[in-house]
Amino acid sequence: MNNLTLDSTPLRRGALALLLAFGLSACASTGGHPGDPLESVNRATFRFNETADRYVMRPVAEAYDLAPLPVKVGVGNFFGNLADIWIGVNNLLQGKPVDGLSDGGRVLVNSTVGIFGIFDIATELGLEKHDEDLGQTLGRWGVGDGPYLVLPLLGPSNLRDTVGLVGDLSADPVWGIEDMGDRNRVTGLRFVNRRAQLLGADTTAEQAALDKYAYMRSFYIQYRRNQVYDGRPPRDKDLDDPGAD
Repeated sequence: MNNLTLDSTPLRRGALALLLAFGLSACASTGGHPGDPLESVNRATFRFNETADRYVMRPVAEAYDLAPLPVKVGVGNFFGNLADIWIGVNNLLQGKPVDGLSDGGRVLVNSTVGIFGIFDIATELGLEKHDEDLGQTLGRWGVGDGPYLVLPLLGPSNLRDTVGLVGDLSADPVWGIEDMGDRNRVTGLRFVNRRAQLLGADTTAEQAALDKYAYMRSFYIQYRRNQVYDGRPPRDKDLDDPGAD
C-alpha cells in the first residue's frame, strides 16, 4: 500500500496543479480560436517545447535512430506490448469486447511466443493492433474535449485528454517500477524511441505550415476526434474554423 500511495501522489498533485493553472490562466488569456482560449499561454509552451526539442530531444532521437533496425523494432514492440494491456481495458470500457479480447490475446501471444513482446507475432497471426487511451474512453462516454492545451515536453492535448493522461500514467506498468533509477531509464528509452519514430513527420509539419502552432492544433483536434469515433466521426461544422456556422 505504501508504494501505491507514493506512486500515485505525484500524479494527483500534477492534475491539481494543471487544473489550478488552467483556472488562473483562463481569466487572463483570450485567443482567437474558440477551442483555444489559452492560446497565448499555449504558444509560449509551444515555443519552449520547440526549443527543448531542437537542442535536446531531437539530437538524442537522431543518435538513437542510428541503432540497428532490429533493435529499434524490438524496443518499439516491447513497449507496444505493454501498452496493449491498457488498450484492451479501454476497449472493454468503450463497449468493444471483441477488440478488448483481441488485445488480451495480443499480450498473451507476444509475451510468450514473442519473447516479452520483442517480436510482434500477434500481428502476423491477424490480431490487429489498436490504439486506445482513457481520453478516448471519456470521449466515447460523452465527455467534451474542453480547451486545447499544450503540455510542457508532451505537446498537444486538451483538458479531457490531460485528465485521461493522469489515468493512463496510473495504469502504466513502467510507472509501477519501484526502483526510481530503473523507472527513469525505461521511461527515457520509451520517450526517445517515440521521438525517433516522428523524425520524418515533424519535418513534414515544418515544410507544410506557415504557422506550425496552428497547424499542429488543427491536426490534433481533428486527429483526436477521429480516434474517439474510430474513424467515423459524425458530420459536423469544421471544428477548427472559428467562422463556421
